[in-house]
Amino acid sequence: MHRTLLEITVESLDTALAAERGGADRIELCAELSRGGLTPSVAATRKLHEELEIPVFPIIRPRAGNFVYTENEFAMMKRDISLARDLGIDGVVLGILRSDDSVDVERTTELVEWARPLEVTFHRAFDETSDPFQSLEDVIATGATRILSSGGAATAAQGAQTLRKLVRAAANRIVVMPGGGLDATNIREIIAGTHAQEIHSGLGSVLPYGSGNLQRFEAEIHAMRLGLNGSIPSRA
Repeated sequence: MHRTLLEITVESLDTALAAERGGADRIELCAELSRGGLTPSVAATRKLHEELEIPVFPIIRPRAGNFVYTENEFAMMKRDISLARDLGIDGVVLGILRSDDSVDVERTTELVEWARPLEVTFHRAFDETSDPFQSLEDVIATGATRILSSGGAATAAQGAQTLRKLVRAAANRIVVMPGGGLDATNIREIIAGTHAQEIHSGLGSVLPYGSGNLQRFEAEIHAMRLGLNGSIPSRA
């Protein structure tokens, strides 16, 4: 039976270690999750990479706000990708749009090429685009590895119908990874409804970002893992 991959967003080493203990398969590392997640420091990325057994993907996002970047910001993204690649990590998370909120295929392709051999996840900037199916083709054209999406809705549960169609349209050319508002109570429903093979959660709906309640954080991830494995999840 295929094991559904569980990616968890964190902003600290302690939270990452709790996620790993709980059963996470991959970490997305961000700074300032309360602002949507920004590029973490090299020191933080290095520390997680050294301490964890599972892959760590830092987000490459130079500022909060929209995903239309200046030349200077684009250059910062390339520099930060180089620094991450030099650490020997497995992948990065990024997204660039044009001023009309379509996928910036040219610049994203340049970053995907720049990042090689790292995997590249195109993040929820995807959900800012007006046509998810055209955007799917655009991201595939960049060579990115996966797309993180809530199906254009506020949560993955609300966007489940679109996510299912995106998974089908992707046809194994790219991974479509549902994310947004997912926890142990709805994760099985999302898997059943979308047929996704990877799932993303920051658990922001369960615990406030920056919460020190690592025991609850770990227990919630463990419950999600049980749910993905086909057991009945229950909160500790």
